[in-house]
Amino acid sequence: MPRVKSGPHRRRRHKAVLKLAKGYWGKRSIWYRVGRENVLRAGVNAYRDRRLRKRDFRRLWITRISAAVRAEGLKYSEFMNGLRRAGVTLDRKVMAHMVMEDPEAFSGLIEVARKALGKVTAMA
Repeated sequence: MPRVKSGPHRRRRHKAVLKLAKGYWGKRSIWYRVGRENVLRAGVNAYRDRRLRKRDFRRLWITRISAAVRAEGLKYSEFMNGLRRAGVTLDRKVMAHMVMEDPEAFSGLIEVARKALGKVTAMA
């Protein structure tokens, strides 16, 4: 069998990895061997953290909704149960945005949840 050299293919592969490692500190952005390790590790972290970011945002939305609901004298779980019974299908992201941007509309949601639960309004 003839001898096969990997010159052009190796150069392309190395250039691709070093392009991904651009901006890394020191040898990580210059040496192929070190750069490849760091590019692989960065990919693993990015993959994992894309999923963690979704969890973190959901926790933030729940915390915001819970704080707003507690200020009205209701628990988060009771509020969500009331919305479910009332047939309201807003997701937590939208409700958290309402808490921040439109508190009056969110107060209306709280009243809807209270009526569905059969609780007496605190103001009445």
